[in-house]
Amino acid sequence: MNTNTKMDVTIVGGGMITEMQILPSVYQLQRMGTVNDISICALNAPPLEKIVKNETLHRAFPGQTFKPYPDFHQVSAKENFPDLYQEVVSSMKPRNIVMIALPDQMHYNSVLYALEHDQHILSVKPLTLNYNQAHEIERLAFERGLFVGVEYHKRFDDRVGMARMKYRAGDFGEFRVGMATLIEPWYYRDSNFQNWCTTENSDMFTYIGCHYVDQVHMITGLLPARVSVYGSVETYPNGNKGYLWTTGRVIWENGACLTVINGMGYPNVGPGGNSQGIWLFTQGEKDGGLLFHDDQYRGIKHSYIRKGNDPGESFYNEPSPDYFKLIERGGDGLTPVGYGYRSIEAIVNAIGRVENYGGDDLEKRQEMIKTIDGEGIIATPANSSFNELVIEAGRMSILNDGRDVVIEYGENPHVHF
Repeated sequence: MNTNTKMDVTIVGGGMITEMQILPSVYQLQRMGTVNDISICALNAPPLEKIVKNETLHRAFPGQTFKPYPDFHQVSAKENFPDLYQEVVSSMKPRNIVMIALPDQMHYNSVLYALEHDQHILSVKPLTLNYNQAHEIERLAFERGLFVGVEYHKRFDDRVGMARMKYRAGDFGEFRVGMATLIEPWYYRDSNFQNWCTTENSDMFTYIGCHYVDQVHMITGLLPARVSVYGSVETYPNGNKGYLWTTGRVIWENGACLTVINGMGYPNVGPGGNSQGIWLFTQGEKDGGLLFHDDQYRGIKHSYIRKGNDPGESFYNEPSPDYFKLIERGGDGLTPVGYGYRSIEAIVNAIGRVENYGGDDLEKRQEMIKTIDGEGIIATPANSSFNELVIEAGRMSILNDGRDVVIEYGENPHVHF
């Protein structure tokens, strides 16, 4: 890749996260001159047609578009193309960017395929469902001088950045016990989640609880040592079974305990997009400390005389300005703001750092990858594989009625009952 050229981006996955966060972020980077051509690959045509017809995106990014694979103008809505992304990725010039926005269990094969075709990676979390797969990705990416960033966007919430600096300066004392929760809305049960977030593939702790395990490490630097997850099996509208309510318990290396509560049942008529927050209690020599992030309610109250038609829309609303919003900042269109955008921007900029520093020199690209790994801000396979150990342990536990699973580090990291 010529470091003076813009980077092409292929997004693999045409679901909610692509439409809501990833594509508008990439459109903004295209507007700023960082990104050149954008392609999106999906299993079939309807999600791509939906994105193309999204009026908010038209208003926000007038004149900008992407190449859809498959092309919904030319194929039946009922046709599936599970391997089409491979054709698109294999046709890309080396050392551009592939963004993986697929269901959890599909990350490993798609990331590996993109790396084998010499592409840098942005992957939604979690990177994989077990440690060995994450380690293989780390090894292959480093051998080829390719950057892999895992999009744990809560790392770019300024609340987390503030807490990290204060905790690591010793101002909080030591983490002892805490609770985190994120309950997604009920209407997720009617969405594509019912086709993939099923008992044999994933669960709500794996899908969303991982954000909070990663967040505690980001703040404290501690590593998780034991995991137990209990899941309640319920039936989706299509008849599939899923762990739609989960309670996880993570014991950390210093003996602290974090309880993580997740689910798919926030009321559709509720005023927020979900219910979320984190509470950590800490201690010093003579007094206790407290970290409380009320991520559900940011002090905004709206009551509309007209509401939208999308699921979860309500007349009374308590919106969050922090994750991702498109707002007027002057000029044509709208501008994305929030930690959802900052996270995408940071990973793309990190890829730019690797390319601009190293270019065609493999050793220099590897040197910059090590530098970014060591900074510990962007999650990478080298600095965040504890997340894959937690996911692996969590899946072992939930499939065995909540049994305790131990994480072992060292030369051969693994998990066991």
